[in-house]
Amino acid sequence: MNTMAEHEKYMLRCLQLAGQGRGHVSPNPLVGCVVVHNGVIIGEGYHRKYGGPHAEVNALMSVANSALLPESTLYVNLEPCSHFGKTPPCADLIISYAVKRVVVSASDLNPLVAGRGIKKLQDAGIEVIQGILKQESLNLNARFYTFHQQRRPYVILKWAQSADGFIDKLRQPDDGQKPQWITNDYCRRLVHKWRTEEDAFLVGTHTAILDNPQLTARLWYGRQPLRVAIDYNASLPATLHIFDKTAPSLLFCNTMRSDAEVEIIDLDNHVAAQICERLYARGIQSLVVEGGRRTLDLFIEAGLWDEARIFTGPASFGAGVHAPELHQIPVSESVYGNTLLSMYKNAVPHG
Repeated sequence: MNTMAEHEKYMLRCLQLAGQGRGHVSPNPLVGCVVVHNGVIIGEGYHRKYGGPHAEVNALMSVANSALLPESTLYVNLEPCSHFGKTPPCADLIISYAVKRVVVSASDLNPLVAGRGIKKLQDAGIEVIQGILKQESLNLNARFYTFHQQRRPYVILKWAQSADGFIDKLRQPDDGQKPQWITNDYCRRLVHKWRTEEDAFLVGTHTAILDNPQLTARLWYGRQPLRVAIDYNASLPATLHIFDKTAPSLLFCNTMRSDAEVEIIDLDNHVAAQICERLYARGIQSLVVEGGRRTLDLFIEAGLWDEARIFTGPASFGAGVHAPELHQIPVSESVYGNTLLSMYKNAVPHG
């Protein structure tokens, strides 16, 4: 019989494998799988691409000698699916190989699964052990669980601030001042990597006009996110980057315009909640709010955020647009050259 320490060791490997699918499998969850026989890993795999084979399929197909499977244990960080979707049910494949034992970290909240995969395995006489490194698994798939539990995207706030707490100098669209970089090249590449990993990135009207951001992943390989902007009174000029064809775009407006894909919402009340509701309906599981201050505050004041990523650079502005305030202690900090990255979690996210 495997000990708890052994179960955790192999489940940790599942989580490591699962993380390699980030940016490629949404709206599916991140899943890794390991097959163990007599204390030796004989197969492993992860969900590599949305629409492609699931982790369990890749792991089982990697086993050189399938005759060992009836005496093997399969580890997977998420309950095996039990329904036909883009691929056949993984639970059926596991049963067909007569795998002796399945160790599952967390259940699947997708209503098409929701315990049915585990029950199917148990009904077939397979021993199922649950809850190994459950919290770690929940953290890894926080976007997936937030989407299904709270019916909204997982919201990440992101901004860069000067050493004295300003996110920008005082600028106007017609004063000729260019945005001043606060971070360094390492941080910019990291942000572009994030853009390949999250579903959508949002800016407000003022930031879209003042900075004309591209919101694309130009410095990293991977998919392009959905670019989202708040467009008060259809005032965004059609010459902005967000209207180009390098990546998909969506505007939230209070009036219709014909030159872009638009969602009409009330831009005077509960803007953050409306945006989350509409993005949920589109199947968007994660949203990064990039700014500016007014837009960030919309989500902070509504309590509609799960994570914040704040870069603090070495320069001081002396005056300008104050950075938002979270009044929390960071859960982690990292240094990238001359810039500090502080990570925050919202202890009580809005439902």
